[in-house]
Amino acid sequence: MANVNCNPNSASDTLTLDGIRDSLIRQEDSIVFSLIERARFPLNGKMYLHNHASIPGFSGSLVEFIVRETEAVQAKAGRYENPEENPFFPENLPRPLAHPHKYPKVLHPSGASINMNKAIWDFYFKKFLPLLVADGDDGNYAATAASDLACLQALSRRIHCGKYVAEVKFRDAPNEYEGPIRSQERDTLMKLLTFEAVEEQVKKRVEKKAMVFGQEVTLNNTSGGGKYKIDPSLASRLYDNWVMPLTKEVEVEYLLRRLE
Repeated sequence: MANVNCNPNSASDTLTLDGIRDSLIRQEDSIVFSLIERARFPLNGKMYLHNHASIPGFSGSLVEFIVRETEAVQAKAGRYENPEENPFFPENLPRPLAHPHKYPKVLHPSGASINMNKAIWDFYFKKFLPLLVADGDDGNYAATAASDLACLQALSRRIHCGKYVAEVKFRDAPNEYEGPIRSQERDTLMKLLTFEAVEEQVKKRVEKKAMVFGQEVTLNNTSGGGKYKIDPSLASRLYDNWVMPLTKEVEVEYLLRRLE
């Protein structure tokens, strides 16, 4: 799956809200498709149990093992040199072996320390996944974990794009934000960043995408009788309960440090 840049002008330090918005809309596709892929498998709950796999020298669940090992390989290839990417297990990641790409420095340096992946991990496995998939165990643990990782990384990339959203909003209206930032008024910043009409549009759009992408395709122009690969309302609920609130948390955290 191709990476979708939060920074639509990756060759320069010019950001526009319209460009970022277009990027976020495209990322909805990646998230919905990753959810559809994960829904192919049942819950496979054993892979989330601590030490169930009994891996020598490792203490944790099988999914944690697979995510850690995959991130280590991707780190060697330079994935986490990209400021848009945030590892779920940043501790002790190997240094990149490939020649690093020079990414444009458009974010304030303090933004690098913002990582919401623990919250993403917790809500995905504890709250959202049981709503998405059927209970059961088919033994396809490695493939299931790979699907989980695709979901996690797509969600993480989307949520951490809040750094870019916050940066462009600050650049467009610094006088509006400087006061609340200097006084560290978190609630005021959250209000400035909240546009309920826009959020409603996003929820409706991702639900419609889940309907369109999740329907069975036939050659005789017949529909699947209203059956979808995932419940379309879950895509809307995902954004409403977790994606958009966490994105705004990223924005607030970024702005609070913007003048450091």
